Amino acid sequence: MKLAALSLALALTASAAQAGPRGEDGRPQSAREHGAAQATLPWKRDPFPSTYRPLPRQDALIVDATVLDGAGHRFEHANLLLRDGKIVALSTQAIAAPAGAATIDAKGRWVTPGIIDVHSHDGDFSAPFTSLDAQNSDVSEGSDPITPNVWAEHSIAVQDPSFGRALAGGVTTLQILPGSSNLIGGRSVVLKNVPATTVQAMKFPDAPYGVKLACGENPKYNYGEKGRFPTSRMGNVAGVRAAFLEAAEYRAKWLDYAGGHGKRPDDDLKKDTLAGVLAGDIRVHWHCYRADDMATLFDVAREAGFHIDAFHHAVEAYKIPQLFVANHACAVVWSDWWGYKMEALDGIRENAAFVDAAGACVTLHSDSPWLGQRLRLEAGKALAAGRRAGLAIGPERAIEWITLNSAKVLGLDARIGSLEPGKNADVVIWSGDPFSVYVKADQVFIDGAVVYDRGNPARHPRSDFELGQPSMAAEAE
Repeated sequence: MKLAALSLALALTASAAQAGPRGEDGRPQSAREHGAAQATLPWKRDPFPSTYRPLPRQDALIVDATVLDGAGHRFEHANLLLRDGKIVALSTQAIAAPAGAATIDAKGRWVTPGIIDVHSHDGDFSAPFTSLDAQNSDVSEGSDPITPNVWAEHSIAVQDPSFGRALAGGVTTLQILPGSSNLIGGRSVVLKNVPATTVQAMKFPDAPYGVKLACGENPKYNYGEKGRFPTSRMGNVAGVRAAFLEAAEYRAKWLDYAGGHGKRPDDDLKKDTLAGVLAGDIRVHWHCYRADDMATLFDVAREAGFHIDAFHHAVEAYKIPQLFVANHACAVVWSDWWGYKMEALDGIRENAAFVDAAGACVTLHSDSPWLGQRLRLEAGKALAAGRRAGLAIGPERAIEWITLNSAKVLGLDARIGSLEPGKNADVVIWSGDPFSVYVKADQVFIDGAVVYDRGNPARHPRSDFELGQPSMAAEAE
């Protein structure tokens, strides 16, 4: 079915729904019955709901700190009040500590929001790494180039020691993505970086799901070398377009049914995810390097009727920042990974700074457990490169690249990413300037609970692989 015809079908469905919802027997439905039909839309279901509960916490007043609030401001000798798991007040004036609150002297130290890693494989490409990495990795479903039916959370080993290492580096929230072997690799999941025995206990409540796609060399080589489709960049684009055409037909049938018309469609786990993308309920994260590839995919998304939230890696984003601005998309980049394959040859260290200076959203990411422990240093390197290029970038701006901008990519900026009253109390107290290699995280709070304390071995989360091993505080960074 042509896209134009699908648009007409959706318009007719909406018109029929306005005339009054009807059941499969043709009779008008009550509002309650209609609501029940709407609830059946498969892409709105979460059969694996979060069971996260905040750890025991105490209200806290952090005093006399240098604060980068994540929203573009720097405060000296500032005070920050955490109460009931939320940010309550940030001021350079005195704040009265509530009864029972702990007072933390942060003189000479810096405070930031918790760091957010929007591209991690912790848990689904789990440490410890061995000579059997291919067998141990659950990061990609390599049986088919189109696998939106798989969900990253079903691969996650919560005992991966990389989570604890990232926590010691100030990372409080992570998006775990499938790998980049496939054109459409499956759903992502957003986790709170807390110790847990199940992935459901780490899931960020009500966080939007994402879907991972990949362009360029990875899918065409992974499948082309097997003699399978796709073998070229044009095959990559054709495969994605075809998948969304099918998903659009599927979504139209479900909307028709939810509007009280027609039979209930058969479930299709692949099309569920892509229909959720078309509905705007599932966010799009696209592995892509070259500027020309990204420009093409902005057009593909426009044709199919969905929004690209972020291009990940985006090594050549600096060539097309105006397209990121026009399409309200974010460039998720490294500071200096380049040259390890052909499509990465034009990487420059100023990438993040140039994209930011053009007015586009940019954030730093890890893609590896080693960088995942050091994201604030990634931002620091990008900051330094921008300064060397003549851009006046302060730490209050650079911290947004790993906090508030990252929260925007995940659709969670109303809840995390900055130290604004009412947001979750995800906070890091650093021993000094967080962009310095000589500085460490002293304390990390998630929802107001201390989940890491460098000075208290009881607050050093250990995985099953680390029991009886030296403290991570001696090894972090």
